[in-house]
Amino acid sequence: MAFGSFNQGPAAPMAEPNTTPLVDVMLVLLVVFIITTPLLTNAVKVDLPRAQAAEHQDKPEQIRLVVNAAGKLFWNDKPVAETDLPARFAAASAANPEVELHLSADKAVRYETVAKALAAAQKNGVGKIGFVTAAQ
Repeated sequence: MAFGSFNQGPAAPMAEPNTTPLVDVMLVLLVVFIITTPLLTNAVKVDLPRAQAAEHQDKPEQIRLVVNAAGKLFWNDKPVAETDLPARFAAASAANPEVELHLSADKAVRYETVAKALAAAQKNGVGKIGFVTAAQ
């Protein structure tokens, strides 16, 4: 029995790959998934009791600070002086450490006014600050 011959040229590559093992593995996986899928969706039927309870409010207090084009400040839609901001921020953060500041500033307002308001909030314990913008 000869393994090779010097008379023939190089061996030609196999024309068709053997896909039988691949098909066998895929069929086995298909059967496994068909059997295990109904087991994953099983749930125990429980008849739960009905009860009335107050809805839990987990939202922290929100401060809406608005600066209009003239530089006037409004704390929750009520006018406030710039010198009163530190005391108000300190009182709000003492009442609720998770208080949030939502700052809306007109695009024509001086940046200095907004920066002073942000500095007063940060110095007096307000750590969560958000900028409110108009949707386009």
